[in-house]
Amino acid sequence: QGLGILKGSVERFSQLKIPQIGWNQLHIKNPASPVLKGIKESANVYFCHSYYAKPKDPSIIAATTDYAKEFVSSVYKDNVFGVQFHPEKSQAIGLKILKNFHEL
Repeated sequence: QGLGILKGSVERFSQLKIPQIGWNQLHIKNPASPVLKGIKESANVYFCHSYYAKPKDPSIIAATTDYAKEFVSSVYKDNVFGVQFHPEKSQAIGLKILKNFHEL
Protein backbone atom coordinates (compact mmCIF):
# COMPACT_ATOMS: atom_id res chain seq x y z
CA GLN A 1 0.00 0.00 0.00
CA GLY A 2 2.86 2.39 0.69
CA LEU A 3 2.34 5.94 1.92
CA GLY A 4 -0.54 6.70 -0.44
CA ILE A 5 1.16 9.80 -1.85
CA LEU A 6 1.03 8.47 -5.41
CA LYS A 7 -1.92 6.28 -6.40
CA GLY A 8 -1.25 2.86 -7.88
CA SER A 9 -0.06 -0.58 -6.91
CA VAL A 10 3.14 -2.53 -6.40
CA GLU A 11 3.53 -5.81 -8.28
CA ARG A 12 5.97 -8.69 -7.97
CA PHE A 13 7.83 -9.77 -11.08
CA SER A 14 6.36 -13.13 -12.03
CA GLN A 15 8.11 -15.89 -13.94
CA LEU A 16 11.39 -13.99 -13.97
CA LYS A 17 14.60 -14.48 -12.05
CA ILE A 18 14.27 -12.34 -8.95
CA PRO A 19 15.61 -10.32 -7.49
CA GLN A 20 16.75 -8.54 -10.61
CA ILE A 21 20.33 -7.65 -9.72
CA GLY A 22 22.55 -5.64 -12.01
CA TRP A 23 22.69 -2.87 -14.55
CA ASN A 24 19.84 -1.89 -16.83
CA GLN A 25 18.87 1.06 -19.02
CA LEU A 26 16.59 3.99 -18.30
CA HIS A 27 14.15 5.05 -21.00
CA ILE A 28 13.30 8.67 -20.28
CA LYS A 29 9.57 9.34 -20.64
CA ASN A 30 9.41 12.76 -18.98
CA PRO A 31 12.58 14.80 -19.53
CA ALA A 32 11.04 17.58 -17.39
CA SER A 33 11.77 15.53 -14.24
CA PRO A 34 14.32 17.64 -12.34
CA VAL A 35 16.15 14.63 -10.91
CA LEU A 36 16.71 13.24 -14.42
CA LYS A 37 18.04 16.55 -15.79
CA GLY A 38 21.07 15.82 -17.96
CA ILE A 39 20.55 12.03 -17.87
CA LYS A 40 20.74 10.60 -21.36
CA GLU A 41 18.38 8.07 -22.90
CA SER A 42 19.55 4.50 -22.21
CA ALA A 43 21.76 5.54 -19.28
CA ASN A 44 22.65 2.48 -17.19
CA VAL A 45 21.68 2.33 -13.51
CA TYR A 46 21.94 -0.41 -10.88
CA PHE A 47 18.92 -2.44 -9.76
CA CYS A 48 18.31 -4.94 -6.98
CA HIS A 49 14.57 -5.58 -6.69
CA SER A 50 11.72 -8.06 -7.01
CA TYR A 51 8.80 -5.62 -7.27
CA TYR A 52 7.83 -2.67 -9.44
CA ALA A 53 5.35 0.20 -9.16
CA LYS A 54 2.29 0.53 -11.39
CA PRO A 55 1.11 4.13 -11.05
CA LYS A 56 -2.56 4.82 -11.73
CA ASP A 57 -1.69 8.11 -13.42
CA PRO A 58 0.65 7.57 -16.41
CA SER A 59 1.58 11.27 -16.42
CA ILE A 60 3.80 10.75 -13.35
CA ILE A 61 6.06 8.25 -15.16
CA ALA A 62 9.51 9.82 -15.56
CA ALA A 63 11.39 6.73 -16.82
CA THR A 64 10.87 3.07 -17.60
CA THR A 65 13.16 0.07 -17.88
CA ASP A 66 12.82 -3.30 -19.60
CA TYR A 67 13.15 -6.55 -17.68
CA ALA A 68 11.30 -9.03 -19.91
CA LYS A 69 8.63 -6.30 -19.95
CA GLU A 70 8.56 -2.55 -19.54
CA PHE A 71 8.18 -1.35 -15.95
CA VAL A 72 8.24 2.06 -14.29
CA SER A 73 11.68 2.86 -12.87
CA SER A 74 11.17 6.53 -11.96
CA VAL A 75 8.20 8.73 -11.07
CA TYR A 76 7.80 12.47 -10.65
CA LYS A 77 4.86 14.58 -9.48
CA ASP A 78 5.15 18.08 -8.05
CA ASN A 79 7.82 17.79 -5.33
CA VAL A 80 7.68 13.98 -5.08
CA PHE A 81 10.35 11.91 -6.82
CA GLY A 82 10.89 8.17 -6.75
CA VAL A 83 13.29 5.73 -8.36
CA GLN A 84 13.24 1.93 -8.44
CA PHE A 85 17.02 1.65 -8.87
CA HIS A 86 19.89 2.46 -6.51
CA PRO A 87 21.39 5.84 -7.43
CA GLU A 88 24.04 5.41 -4.72
CA LYS A 89 25.34 2.33 -6.59
CA SER A 90 24.91 3.72 -10.10
CA GLN A 91 28.33 5.40 -10.41
CA ALA A 92 28.50 8.73 -12.33
CA ILE A 93 24.85 8.58 -13.45
CA GLY A 94 23.69 7.97 -9.89
CA LEU A 95 25.83 10.80 -8.56
CA LYS A 96 24.31 13.14 -11.16
CA ILE A 97 20.78 12.11 -10.08
CA LEU A 98 21.65 12.65 -6.41
CA LYS A 99 23.23 16.02 -7.25
CA ASN A 100 20.09 17.04 -9.16
CA PHE A 101 17.96 16.09 -6.14
CA HIS A 102 20.24 17.98 -3.75
CA GLU A 103 20.05 21.12 -5.89
CA LEU A 104 16.22 21.27 -5.92
